[in-house]
Amino acid sequence: MKYTRKNTSETKVAFSVTLDASDLETIKKQTVARLSKKVKVAGFREGKVPAAVAEKHLDQNMLGMEIAEDAVNANMIEVLQKESLQPLDRPKVDLTKYVPNETLEFTADVEILPAVELGDYKSLKVKKEIAETTDKDIDEVIERMRAGMAKKEEVDRAAQDGDEVVIDFNGKDEEGKEVAGAKGDDYPLTLGSDSFIPGFEAGLVGKKAGEHIDLPLTFPKDYHHAPLAGAKVTFEVDVKKVMGVTLPELTDEFAASAGPFKTVDDLKNDVRRELTDQKEREALDKLRDQLVEQLVKGSTIPTPEVLIDDQMQSIERDFVQNLMYRGMTLPQYLEQQKLTEEEWRKSELREQAIRRVQVGLALAELSKIEKIDVSREELDARLEEMLKQYGGDAQIRKQLDTPEARRDLANRIVTEKTVERLVELNVK
Repeated sequence: MKYTRKNTSETKVAFSVTLDASDLETIKKQTVARLSKKVKVAGFREGKVPAAVAEKHLDQNMLGMEIAEDAVNANMIEVLQKESLQPLDRPKVDLTKYVPNETLEFTADVEILPAVELGDYKSLKVKKEIAETTDKDIDEVIERMRAGMAKKEEVDRAAQDGDEVVIDFNGKDEEGKEVAGAKGDDYPLTLGSDSFIPGFEAGLVGKKAGEHIDLPLTFPKDYHHAPLAGAKVTFEVDVKKVMGVTLPELTDEFAASAGPFKTVDDLKNDVRRELTDQKEREALDKLRDQLVEQLVKGSTIPTPEVLIDDQMQSIERDFVQNLMYRGMTLPQYLEQQKLTEEEWRKSELREQAIRRVQVGLALAELSKIEKIDVSREELDARLEEMLKQYGGDAQIRKQLDTPEARRDLANRIVTEKTVERLVELNVK
């Protein structure tokens, strides 16, 4: 076998391969041996027909094509091994010349895992935030606890801040069409809780049970649900009940009813610990994200199209599923955002996909350099942790203990350990 290589881009390689008669003779023997197992010849048991006999009973045109296919596959694998390349997809092969038993020539375009050049990953500029819990933070949690244990009683008067109103509401756009995700029935809403967009709760103050009101409002531009961000919506609201709310006093008795606490100070100290732990976790997560972001920015990471396409499909599936949970379809979302599907793919999906690919390749390269792997014991321990979450369900165990599931979990653990190594190297 002879071949030439040409790098057509940072992520693609083109090969021209030529096989002579001796190469094809070797492949022919292997092909005939494989096909002979299915040839039926009188006097021989199936699978026991000698290759020389089986060859005479094979369609020669079919045999020639089988030899050509086997020759391409076997020699393509050999070429990639010799060049130490990892293909990301099936090579695109073009058979350019084939004279059975004499010569075979083909070209192959291969998308490969690119070489990643990491920057100085041991001197990244990050600083972990200090997790501080203020008295105000504690008071807010305590107030939510009091609200959760409040007594509610239906009243015959106009609603005021602090009351709970039970409402039906239906949001409609400027054309009078119902807005997906902006409708609710028998919805309990505490006025003054700021759980709805600005203007909604204020618009219900002073209203009584049985009243109807139209509230023309504009969603904030940074609203967490992207399809409604900046949207102008008129809410048709029916007030069904007004409930007076009486909060329990903040006493030692209240603290005891909220948990294993003897005094209000015990309760507050517990809340402080919980909040501090939560903020510590959030600060560490933010630190990890910043380190990975700097790692990517400081490195040279070619992004193969096949990996970008895979990630775009994954992101789209998750996005469409999330829309479905909110009662919206992708066409409805695109209509609200005034985007075509092509524009959406380029502006949102592709950017996210590229970022995911770059992060994955950077961390994979770092794990190689730092020699990070996962032991069988670590993998088994993580599987047991996951199984405990499902109560040791036998069916779940079967699903989690497949080779594919174990491989995916091992990759996830390696990624986690690699990020932690990045933290160790940069946070003293």
